[in-house]
Amino acid sequence: MLLTWRRWRTGRPFWGGLAAVIAGAEICAIPLAPLKIMLQQGVAGIPSVLMGLVMIVMGLSAWFAPHYRGIAGVLTVLCAAAALVMSNLGGFLIGTVIGILGGSMIFAWQPVAPTEPEAPEAPAPGSGAPAPCEP
Repeated sequence: MLLTWRRWRTGRPFWGGLAAVIAGAEICAIPLAPLKIMLQQGVAGIPSVLMGLVMIVMGLSAWFAPHYRGIAGVLTVLCAAAALVMSNLGGFLIGTVIGILGGSMIFAWQPVAPTEPEAPEAPAPGSGAPAPCEP
């Protein structure tokens, strides 16, 4: 079970997707907070919820469709940067910073091809390598 989880996690940009989901949830949660905490309320809070949902969807798509990691990473960074202006300072800067880091980790992730062990090659005749001794 643990080996299966580790194989699944390493086969995709897991930590970048997790950061994007956390940042999106944080940006979504700010407009739902009490009035004393949030800066924008009502119709002005709608972009916060929409950008947070887009960031959550991009984080999940990085997990479940890692071949779309390029577009998911770029959209996550763009939404996090836009949230700075449009949504309560991007979740009081926490959501923006985590979203930019998560989006950049999603974009930068590369799949690792499995390597096969190579068999040792016999030296070619006349290559200057000493010939093996035969009994």
